[in-house]
Amino acid sequence: MKKERGITLIALVVTIIVLLILAGVSIRTLTGDNGILNRAKTAKELTEKAIAKEKLQIELIDLAGEK
Repeated sequence: MKKERGITLIALVVTIIVLLILAGVSIRTLTGDNGILNRAKTAKELTEKAIAKEKLQIELIDLAGEK
């Protein structure tokens, strides 16, 4: 009985340590300098700029066609 309990407790501790390491890596991936959240924010800003630029180009083409 004692050997089985000891192995179970060791397995539990090892599992908890592995989960903590994985959680740390995941959080670092999300919030780091080059993390997913920062990339998404940058992509959003670039998309908004591209949309504004495209709208201006369409307006310029419409104005040039009216003359």
